[in-house]
Amino acid sequence: MVTPGSDSAKVAPDVVAEYTVRALLRTMPAAVPAVVFLSGGQSEEEATVNLNAMNQLKKTKKPWSLSFSFGRALQQSTLKAWAGKQENVKKAQEAFLARCKANSQATLGTYSGSANLGDGASESLHVKDYKY
Repeated sequence: MVTPGSDSAKVAPDVVAEYTVRALLRTMPAAVPAVVFLSGGQSEEEATVNLNAMNQLKKTKKPWSLSFSFGRALQQSTLKAWAGKQENVKKAQEAFLARCKANSQATLGTYSGSANLGDGASESLHVKDYKY
């Protein structure tokens, strides 16, 4: 997703959507069936809201499906709910299901926001100075 740098101010989801789709239209072949996004350091919720905004862009025909991948933006609140404890498995499963439903709705452009997403959903996943 096209987002400001980690030390910059946040922008509205429709701005992220517009710039991301524009960049994809300029560079991504139409024959590619789908583009799946990692969170790129955004919080779970921020990544979901931005994906939703991209899929709500009606004025621009997008030749590919825009979706999510199984990465930190699906796992953070699940792992936080679980905390490695057997007694938290049900809570973790519920957090994972809520996150998956939210991202599924965002893929359709129908996500309405923060639907019982649990702890960790709004925490930034950015790791400063991370090296690959």
